[in-house]
Amino acid sequence: MENHTDKIVSSAQDSKYKVFNSATEALQGVASGMTLLFGGFGLCGIPENCIEALSKTKLKDLTCVSNNAGVDGFGLGLLMERQQIKKMISSYVGENELFEKLFLSGQLEVEMNPQGTLAERIRAGGAGIPAFFTPTGVGTVVAEGKEVREIEGRKYVLEKWIRGDFAFVKAWKGDYFGNLIFRKSARNFNPLVATAGKITVAEVEQLVPLGELDPDEVHTPGVFVQRIFQGKNYQKRIENLTTRT
Repeated sequence: MENHTDKIVSSAQDSKYKVFNSATEALQGVASGMTLLFGGFGLCGIPENCIEALSKTKLKDLTCVSNNAGVDGFGLGLLMERQQIKKMISSYVGENELFEKLFLSGQLEVEMNPQGTLAERIRAGGAGIPAFFTPTGVGTVVAEGKEVREIEGRKYVLEKWIRGDFAFVKAWKGDYFGNLIFRKSARNFNPLVATAGKITVAEVEQLVPLGELDPDEVHTPGVFVQRIFQGKNYQKRIENLTTRT
């Protein structure tokens, strides 16, 4: 007897939409040496199923773009443990001890960005804007080797867009066409990342038929999403648990 997910997948494929059965299937075409974009902030809203599936492959020399680098044993930390990542383009990486060791030993290349600059570089990639000027980073190591221009009396540094071969995002709800709704803080980098991949893969907690989502509540239109599947076994871990005594 078919379960609910089987019915969703069958119906969607019959309609020639974008639904895949699993993360493993949705990774078709990902190759070593590619640039991969990941939504999420810390451990909130990360594409857990996609990262786990990637960690079980033999892919290597990956350039990964993500605000954070996960933690030891979870998130992108899984790919680091298996030495699959060659370069990280990030903003904040302070929670991953393995990251620190790989960087200091020269085994991991790192390109650090101010957080707003990283977000705007990804947004620019999705919008088709190859570069933009920002005052953030002028006069610091962030501006080294980059064009600095004075505009109306203020200096700005030129930053280039970021685009990926694949982009991976995690949403709360999605439909067969790939329309996505993110929930609360899990929205974070996901809508930006979803626009900046040549192929965007979305994993969702709830996969619903067309017409189930209120158009006014959709954060990412399905035109940006090429593949979608219903995820499972989400841990929703807390990066740093703080309680009162």
